[in-house]
Amino acid sequence: MNHRPIPTLAAALALAATPALGQVQVDPKMPRYEPTQGVSGSIKSVGSDTMNNLMTLWAEKFAEFYPNVSVEVEGKGSSTAPPALIEGAANFGPMSRLMKAEEIDEFESAYGYKPTAMQAAIDMLAVYVHRDNPIAKRGLTLAEVDAIFSKTRKGGHKTPVQTWGDLGLEGDWASRPISLYGRNSASGTYGFFKERALFKGDYKDSVKEQPGSASVVQGVASDRYGIGYSGLGYQTADVVAVPIADEGEPVAPDPAHLREYPLTRFLVVYINYRPGSQLDPLRREFLKLMFSREGQEVVLKDGYLPVNSGIAAKNLRQVGIEP
Repeated sequence: MNHRPIPTLAAALALAATPALGQVQVDPKMPRYEPTQGVSGSIKSVGSDTMNNLMTLWAEKFAEFYPNVSVEVEGKGSSTAPPALIEGAANFGPMSRLMKAEEIDEFESAYGYKPTAMQAAIDMLAVYVHRDNPIAKRGLTLAEVDAIFSKTRKGGHKTPVQTWGDLGLEGDWASRPISLYGRNSASGTYGFFKERALFKGDYKDSVKEQPGSASVVQGVASDRYGIGYSGLGYQTADVVAVPIADEGEPVAPDPAHLREYPLTRFLVVYINYRPGSQLDPLRREFLKLMFSREGQEVVLKDGYLPVNSGIAAKNLRQVGIEP
């Protein structure tokens, strides 16, 4: 069956944990990529902005092996991936969230089978503040994050949070309104943050919606009283990722806290694969590159965390590729 439910991140990591969390490296069991003959044509990727850089870096690595293959990467948001796959306008649909049931149903009604999801990398969605903000030393609870960004406060925080003083900051910070930066509804990051950090609640109307992940970070970097959320791969020296607590002490979004950090997610690449069929050479080799040592070194280069050899092998076997 080509579309298995994606396991929880903790369960997937238990398959074959990264050898040394905190000293992140690509799993030494991951095979090296070996190029083959007969690969030509063009690849188009449509989907996640979060994964735009990653897909571009994979494409550049692929071009080193196959210089005659052309690759186009379009990253306007995860919600653009399902229609592009359905219409045949893309070979790959990267998403920073899982497809919704209605998106899967629409694909299945067009093709008679479900789309195939490939767990390509691991991201720790960070809550960023300006580098001068003292809240980064204290950290935040998920309930506080919810109260900062949502008007529904489903996380259980009893009082509204409007100023930095509402979070206990003193001095000049106490009376300063919190300036909010986020993504638009086309973004998978918007949907993931809404589900996990806002407990499926509603965003405040005052959130400044940005067109891309980098724009969120740039907004916070230029706004001393700003806060925003974006993938870990977009961190710069001008912002700090705030430690967050689900239960217990706040933990930073770093490899040492991969299992404890509450906003960890898979970055997923969807493809149109008919069960039992053989993939065309172009997509087959691109996937083999993604799940090779070279491909996962690209993941590290882009600031994300690599999947291990167990997850990679499981992904490839979904589409008839034996690692």
